[in-house]
Amino acid sequence: MPGKFPEWLRRPWASGETVGLTKDIVEGLRLHTVCQSARCPNIGECWAKGTATVMVLGDTCTRNCAFCSVPSGKPTFDDAEEPQRVAEAVRSMGLKHAVITTVARDDLPDGGAGHIAGTIRAVHALNPGTTVEILVSDFQNEPGALRCVLDAEPEIFCHNIETVQRLYPAIRDRRFSYGGALDLLRMARDYSPRAIIKSALMLGLGETAQEVETTLEHLSAASCEVICIGQYLQPSQRQTEVREFVTPRQFEDYESLAYELGFAFAVAGPFVRSSYRSEEVLETDFARRRLGAAEAGPERAQLPAEKIQR
Repeated sequence: MPGKFPEWLRRPWASGETVGLTKDIVEGLRLHTVCQSARCPNIGECWAKGTATVMVLGDTCTRNCAFCSVPSGKPTFDDAEEPQRVAEAVRSMGLKHAVITTVARDDLPDGGAGHIAGTIRAVHALNPGTTVEILVSDFQNEPGALRCVLDAEPEIFCHNIETVQRLYPAIRDRRFSYGGALDLLRMARDYSPRAIIKSALMLGLGETAQEVETTLEHLSAASCEVICIGQYLQPSQRQTEVREFVTPRQFEDYESLAYELGFAFAVAGPFVRSSYRSEEVLETDFARRRLGAAEAGPERAQLPAEKIQR
C-alpha cells in the first residue's frame, strides 16, 4: 500500500435535499445504481446534481474482477418491466443525458443484450431529446449481441479496457481479455458509424507510464474516440490494493498525451470515472457534428457471424 490518502483525494460528502430526492427516485422505482454497488466516490456530488448511473439486469455479476465491489455469483434477477422504470427515472430526474451500465450476465443466451437494447429504446421513447450512454460488458464478443445493442442507437457506446495488458490476468476476470476489449470497440465502430465510441482506464494498480501510453495507442488504433482516465480506489478490503496514488500533474500529462494520440475527447483526473460528468463529451464540436449528422450516412458494416478469435 502507498500509505494514507493524499490531500488531492479528500473531498466533502455532498448532502441536501436533491441527494434525498435522487435516492427516493432510485429506490421508489426499484432500480440498482453503479454509484452504490461499486461504491463510487462521486456519489455525493452526482446525486446532489440529481443524476445517477443506473445499472440494469440486477446487482449480481457473473464475473469477478479483482477491483470491483459489485457482488459476484449466480444472478436471479429477471424483470421485463425494468426498462420502462429506468425510462421513468430518467424523466423524474429531468435528465438530458442518461448513463446506463450493466453487470455481466453470462448466464443469459444473449448476455442481456436484448434487455439492454429495450432499456435504451424505452429511455428514448419516454424522453425525446435525451441522449443515452451505454456501458456494457463484452458479451463474450458475440457479434449478434453487439448488433442488438447498437441497433437501439445509443449515442455513446462504452466498453472499459480498465487496465494495461500486463495486469489483465491479476485484475480482470479470466473471461475478459485485453485483445477482446479492443476487438469489441473496433467492431462497434465498424457497425455503427454514428455512435461515439468510448472507454476508460484505471491507474494506480502497478502500471508503468509506458504501459499507459501503449494502452492509449492501442485504444486509438481500435477506433476509440473518447477516453476517461482515473485513480483506482480500493472499494473494500476484499478488492485488490492500490499500488500508487497518481498525482494530478501526472493525470494532466496523460490527458494531453491522449489528445496528441488523436482522441476526440479525453478527461483524466483522480476522481474521473467512466460515467462521471459524461455529458461534457456532448458539449464538444466533435459530438455535435457526429450526432447532428443526417440520418442517411455510411451503411453499417456486416459483423462476422462467428465469434471473434483472439
